[in-house]
Amino acid sequence: MTPTPAQRLAQLAHTTARTGLPRDFREEMAGRVLDLLGNSLAAVPTGVAAAVAAMAGSWGGAPQATAIAADRRLPAPAAALVNGTLAHGLDFDDTHLPSVLHPSAAVLPAALAVAETVGASGAALLDAAAIGVEVTCRLGMAGYDPAANNSIFFDRGLHATAICGTVGAAVAAGMLYGLDEEELTSVIGIACSMGSGIIEANRTGGTVKRTHCGWSAHAGVVAAELARHGITGPTTALEGRFGFLTAFCGDRADAGQLTDGLGTRWEARRLFVKPYPCNHFTHAGIDAALRLRAKGVDPGAVTALTLGVPAPVVHTIGEPHAAKVRPQSGYHGAFSGPFTIAAALLGGGGLGVSHADFTDAAVRSADRLALAEKVRVVPDARCTSIFPHQFPAVLTAELVDGSRHVERVEVNRGGPENPLTPAELITKFRINAERTISPAQAEQVAELTAGLPSAPDLTALTTALRSRPV
Repeated sequence: MTPTPAQRLAQLAHTTARTGLPRDFREEMAGRVLDLLGNSLAAVPTGVAAAVAAMAGSWGGAPQATAIAADRRLPAPAAALVNGTLAHGLDFDDTHLPSVLHPSAAVLPAALAVAETVGASGAALLDAAAIGVEVTCRLGMAGYDPAANNSIFFDRGLHATAICGTVGAAVAAGMLYGLDEEELTSVIGIACSMGSGIIEANRTGGTVKRTHCGWSAHAGVVAAELARHGITGPTTALEGRFGFLTAFCGDRADAGQLTDGLGTRWEARRLFVKPYPCNHFTHAGIDAALRLRAKGVDPGAVTALTLGVPAPVVHTIGEPHAAKVRPQSGYHGAFSGPFTIAAALLGGGGLGVSHADFTDAAVRSADRLALAEKVRVVPDARCTSIFPHQFPAVLTAELVDGSRHVERVEVNRGGPENPLTPAELITKFRINAERTISPAQAEQVAELTAGLPSAPDLTALTTALRSRPV
C-alpha cells in the first residue's frame, strides 16, 4: 500500500535519526538554538514565565530536564512547558513564511528536554530539531491558501504555531526517545489530537498566547511518551476524512505540501530570524520608520502617518484602532502597528527597537502615544500581493511644511533574502541573554551552543542554563 503522509514523515524522521544530517545543516540548527536560548533568557523576568514555572514546579516529579535560569530540573514535559513559554513569551522567535508560524519555539524546547533526559548527543538534538521544524512547517504549508495569500488557520482564528508545532515537537521528541518508524507514525497520530490555540489575544488582550508554544512542547513530549508506552495513533491522522487537515482547515487544505520534495526541499532552512522583539507583521513598518529617521524626519513635525500593510495584517496590528493606538500593556504594544512606528521614530536601541520600547511604562509614554495617535493602518494592494512570502509595508509621513515622505519595505530583515549578519545574530543573543544572566555566562552559553554539532551530550550547556539570574 502507498504510505500515508504520516508514514512518510515518520520514515524521514527515523532515517535521519539513524544517518544524521550534513554538518552545515547541523550548524544552521545550532544557530536556531542560540536564537531560541537568547529569546528564552530575555523572557525569564516576565510575569507569565514566573507563573508557568511556579505551576510546573508545583507538579513535582522526577528531575529530568532543565528549566532555563531556574536552577532546577523538572520532568521532561514540564521543562518543555516552561521553556516553550519562555521561547515565545516576548514574540521574538523565528518565523516561517508563507505559513506564518513560529516553529522553533514549539519544537526546540521539546527536543532540548528529551535530549537532556536521555543523554543524547548535540548532533542527535540538532537532527531531531530540524525534522521537527520541517514537520511543523509542512503542516503550516498544507494549511496555506495561495489563492487567498493567507493561512487558513489564521483565517479561522487558529494559532497555526500552537497546532502544527505540537506535531513537530512530538516527532522531535520521538526521535530522541529512539522510537521506530511505526511508533513515530503513532506519535504523529497522537499529537494530532493535542494541538490547540486561538489568536484572539492578539487583537484584544490576555496573556495566554505567550503560553501556546510551551503547551505545544509539553504536549509533544507527552505524545512521544504515550507512543513509547504503547499508545497508537491512526496512520491517516493528517489527511483522513476526520483528520488534522480537515478538522482545522476544511476542504481548502493541500495535503500534497506534506510530502512534496520531502528530504530534498527543506522548509526548515527558510526561517526568518526576528531583529525586533515584537510581532513580525510590524517589522517592515519599523524598518520604514527607521529609514525616515535616517533621512532626518523630525517626529515633532509629523502631522499624519499612514502605514500600508497586507490586507490580512490590518486585523492583527491595526484593529481595533482604539486599542492599537493606546496599548494596555507593553506586550500589547508589540502587536500594534501605530505604537511600533512611534517607538521606531522616537528612538530605540538594540538593532532598531529594543525590549525597553515594550515595557508597560513605555506604552504609557506621552510622546509615543501622541505619535501613535497620528498613525492609520490601511491595506495596501502591493503589500497584499507580496504577502505572506514577505511581510511588507509602506509608510507615508506628512509634515507640517506640507511635504510627504514615503518609504516602502518589501523584503524583511532576517529572512533568507536579507539575513542578519553573524555579528547581528550574536548582538541579538547578548542583548537578550544579558537581561537575565551575566555577560560571562552569556558568552559561555554561546560557545557551548556553537559546539553542539560535536558535543557528546548537553550536560555542559544545560548546567550553564540552570544558572540563577543575575
